[in-house]
Amino acid sequence: MNGAQQAAHAEHVPDEVMVELESCATQDAHAVFSALRTTFSSDREADDVPEEMAGPGATVWTSTFDVSDRKAAAEPRRLSAPVVVSLQGGYWAVDELCRGLESAFAVHVLGTAAGDQEKEVELRLETR
Repeated sequence: MNGAQQAAHAEHVPDEVMVELESCATQDAHAVFSALRTTFSSDREADDVPEEMAGPGATVWTSTFDVSDRKAAAEPRRLSAPVVVSLQGGYWAVDELCRGLESAFAVHVLGTAAGDQEKEVELRLETR
């Protein structure tokens, strides 16, 4: 791609990644989201702590992160158990968010699904 094509391509690539956590402890969800908020802008406030919802079924936590303006790297965080995380967004944005997670956790890719302009990645995060 030449410079003009790269610039046009960059304008069409979404910089937001939707992050979904399911079936994990509340404190682990908080650890993951707080690490991501250290590195990227979020649709959630810094003091927004995940809460367990009463009732049948698994609790699912979601948040959206803008990876276009990377902030400080997150310090390593402890998890009580491995956490499975689903990421969905543009190719570059998902890859950038994965790199952001690596400063705080051991990251293992469980699977990927690729679309025309977006991809979904499932990760397992563990304490480093």
